[in-house]
Amino acid sequence: MTNESEPDSGSASRFETMSGVPVEPVYGPADAERPGRYPYTRGPYTDMYRSKLWTMRMFAGFGTAIDTNRRFHELLAAGGDGLSTAFDLPTLMGRDSDDELALGEVGKCGVAVDTLADMHDLYRGIDLGAVTTSMTINGPAAVIFAMFVAHAEANGVARARLGGTLQNDILKEYQAQKEFIFPPRPSLRLVRDTIGFCTAEMPRWHPISISGYHIREAGSTAAQELAFTVANGFAYVELALRAGLPVDAFAPRLSFFFNAHVDFFEEIAKYRAARRIWARWMRDRYGAKLERSLQMRFHTQTAGVSLTAQQPEVNIVRTAIEALAGVLGGTQSLHTNSMDETLALPSEKAARIALRTQQVIAHETRVTNVADPLGGSWYVEELTDEMERQAEVLFTEIAEMGDGSMLEGAIRGVEEGWYQGEIADSAYELERKVNTGRHIVVGVNGFLEGSDEPPPPILRIGPEVEEEQRRRLEKVRRERDTTAVDSALARVRAEAADPEVNLMPAFVDAVGVYATLGEIVDALADVFGRWVEAARI
Repeated sequence: MTNESEPDSGSASRFETMSGVPVEPVYGPADAERPGRYPYTRGPYTDMYRSKLWTMRMFAGFGTAIDTNRRFHELLAAGGDGLSTAFDLPTLMGRDSDDELALGEVGKCGVAVDTLADMHDLYRGIDLGAVTTSMTINGPAAVIFAMFVAHAEANGVARARLGGTLQNDILKEYQAQKEFIFPPRPSLRLVRDTIGFCTAEMPRWHPISISGYHIREAGSTAAQELAFTVANGFAYVELALRAGLPVDAFAPRLSFFFNAHVDFFEEIAKYRAARRIWARWMRDRYGAKLERSLQMRFHTQTAGVSLTAQQPEVNIVRTAIEALAGVLGGTQSLHTNSMDETLALPSEKAARIALRTQQVIAHETRVTNVADPLGGSWYVEELTDEMERQAEVLFTEIAEMGDGSMLEGAIRGVEEGWYQGEIADSAYELERKVNTGRHIVVGVNGFLEGSDEPPPPILRIGPEVEEEQRRRLEKVRRERDTTAVDSALARVRAEAADPEVNLMPAFVDAVGVYATLGEIVDALADVFGRWVEAARI
């Protein structure tokens, strides 16, 4: 047993068991791996949650911007300390709420955002210089991000003060989630531009959250989630290096986003292996020198795909176990799913229970007293090594597809349908296990008593939301300066045609004159084209 760093005397009493037994910050032989030291298997920071708890970042978004703003204020009042924004399907696909393809989807799976006016309403009354914000959007991420920046500046918050994360991970869209717009290469150019913009002007902002969550939700194994996510991270590193950015200028602000599934120890091993791999590759392959470039920091969300419509209250138990895995695995922020998310967007009560789940783990279980309390477990260490071994096999395949380049391997893997096939095969195998009873899901293929009970009250988004959003959009179109909009869109087209130009300034100017999301995306599509995925037979 060793004690690497003493807590300050005023907080020392916090670090003891409920019965009063003092607890050290870390346990293990003096020559063992330590939290906060390369290769960071045991955590990126020395004291982990003894120094600072993870951010309790609750996901919210539904209806109009005004509806979601009200939920944001409720979550902050309930003790949440970070916001995570869900956008509706038309917004995710870069379409305005009055687009014919948006019919019936406006405000249903997230908040509708068409113009800067919506962004003003979405974050009204929230100090974006004090609250970190995450935005789950990818294909049109750069445009939505421009709206966020323009809103903040209009409210007196300078770019340099903004803290948070833009998901902006387009590779996993082609691989798993399918909310892409443009072909892979011009889409990656938009990612490059946001990384460059943030490196130059927004030191507190994470321009990309490299996301395994959706890969796992699509049916991958834990090892595939780990490998594909970290490999995508390497691809983005190579993308930024090609743009001439020094690795230590941007790498400290790359962040990750993992799933927390219900296989408790496998998930913990996955996180530990991910940190170790990232540190080694960043140092040895990409030449990173700064400690923060080597430290993988990640957000975790409990597994939506593990939740069941049958006996939905049992989902509270699943979520608690998954959240605990994320904490014991060393996450930096956490979102806990609500029990009713298989039925609808979370109700206010269900969202509050999900947040309380994190608060119980943080303040009652005392698992935060020790950095990596499972370090040294023979089982956990062996699983960690096995996760790493499986990931390295997949890295080799990706590199071979790219003739040594992880970026080119990622692009070719998408274009050839390799990722999609790997994930589909794993999803099929898991479904076979459920159907044969080899894998028991409580309330679905076992322990069925109560499965026929009526569902709890759920949040319903009616057609009046779409009607209201269309009216809001029509009002903006009517009152804006059409000449200024036309000029801004012409600039977007012209600069999109020059691959050396960073498009972020043009986007900020375009949204500032109230060009709509759909208009800006259409302007880009005039130059980039739109991507249609080939069917895989």
